[in-house]
Amino acid sequence: MSLDIFGFRAMWSPLFFIFCVILIVLYLLLTDSLRHYFKNSEPVSLKQKLVFILAIVLLYVSKGSPLDLLGHITFTGHMASMAILFLIVAPLLIIGVPEWLWKAVMEKPVIKPVVKFFTKPILAMILFNLFFSLYHVPFIFDTLKSNYIYHEAATTFIFVFAFFMYWPLIGKSPNCHPIGGLKKIAYILGNSVLITPACGLIIFAGAPLFETYSNPEAWVKTLSLCVPSDTLAGLSLSGPQMFSGMPLLEDQQLGGIIMKVIQELVYGTFLAHVFFEWAKKEREKDDIDVQNLSPEPNK
Repeated sequence: MSLDIFGFRAMWSPLFFIFCVILIVLYLLLTDSLRHYFKNSEPVSLKQKLVFILAIVLLYVSKGSPLDLLGHITFTGHMASMAILFLIVAPLLIIGVPEWLWKAVMEKPVIKPVVKFFTKPILAMILFNLFFSLYHVPFIFDTLKSNYIYHEAATTFIFVFAFFMYWPLIGKSPNCHPIGGLKKIAYILGNSVLITPACGLIIFAGAPLFETYSNPEAWVKTLSLCVPSDTLAGLSLSGPQMFSGMPLLEDQQLGGIIMKVIQELVYGTFLAHVFFEWAKKEREKDDIDVQNLSPEPNK
């Protein structure tokens, strides 16, 4: 059955679309015509602006497009949406916002100590993966998925900790524990290892874990988080199988695989970038040492 039965509002979230457009317009104003109000501001390149716009587009894909609706229907859709939000949108936002604008935000008295504490590399790495794993504990997951406020609060909470997790890796503020060299490689590998148990338990489970998708009543209650009540009341729904040909267990396993694959691709990209950046610096350092050791030519 097509998702069209839920209507335009449920499929495309027009209010969230407007919110995303406002974010882009505000960003362009702050980085262009209003830039002179910020201390030590510099021109923002077209590339950096496009990175920010891409982040907002993917934010809308994750939380406002039919993928968000599909995430309330199937576990595969849920994991794809979460992977985009936590693993891709968060770092793109950090990269897309210029350093001087981040400093203007980070230096606020209320924000600075919070960010400085939670971006400690080991703490940030552990907390993000811990909260992501706890989110997918079955009874916690089912509780969050049955209440709009709980669900949005938990998603926002984990997104903030995804931001904290990425900041030591790619953030520019000197007050927030940046790491470099081989430590970055260890940091990326550590994140990859810590997220694996949660994905592994989902992938290799022998039965469906979440009532949200296996219990028709709980499933319909989950749909109420993104489908208007009047629309939902006029539909006769029996379960996810109406929209997906996969058995519940296979849907669950595919969701875990999607999360792990996207995580490996994203972390692998960062790993390659960090490795080649480190190798380049080492070569430059060796070249300087060779030049310093070379005898001066006879005059």
